Amino acid sequence: MIEAREVCLKYADGTEALKNVNVKIENGDIVYVTGPSGSGKTSLLKLFMGIEYPTSGSLTVLGQPISKGQTSGINKLRRTIGPVFQQFRLIKGRTALENVMLGMRFLDFNKDEIMENSKASLKNVGLEDKISSLVENLSWGECQRVAIARALARKPALILADEPTGNLDRDNAVRILHLLTGLKDKKTTVIITTHATHLIDGKKGDMLIHIDKGSICYERLE
Repeated sequence: MIEAREVCLKYADGTEALKNVNVKIENGDIVYVTGPSGSGKTSLLKLFMGIEYPTSGSLTVLGQPISKGQTSGINKLRRTIGPVFQQFRLIKGRTALENVMLGMRFLDFNKDEIMENSKASLKNVGLEDKISSLVENLSWGECQRVAIARALARKPALILADEPTGNLDRDNAVRILHLLTGLKDKKTTVIITTHATHLIDGKKGDMLIHIDKGSICYERLE
């Protein structure tokens, strides 16, 4: 569960990224975060990952308080989070499989588990035939799926996907959203930031969070 109470985030340059955020996200929720560029969507994900700390207010992610002085607990928390970045951060000269495996190297998995989970996650995103392909030989959409597979391989309790539909055509964007939201059956909480509100096919119980100039409003679909 994620719970924010009166959370504000102000950067060193004075930018007020988030203002008085109050939200409660339950385990297994599918959450879509929308809003214009610069509204605070990525800042919210950074808070949830413990990359940034609230300037004021309180934030708890999967039972872990996000605040200064909680470094050890936050480092453990990150092992249960599968991030999907806007920039895929794939390593050229390595195969799709190697890139997924490298994403697990600092986690508590043995070599057999790393191999098994990595192959399974690539199959899950439809790239079983690209396991041995160098990432520079893959299409943009395939690289994006490698990045998602890297997040899935660690079997996270929380997936944070920052604009996973960016620069994709409609069919591939819909496919990526269906892939991510399909994880709900596995009780994984999935939080997706997206500009593509027209592609959101929310189900009953899903949460929509809209951010505008650092302030949020949200609703659960009926």
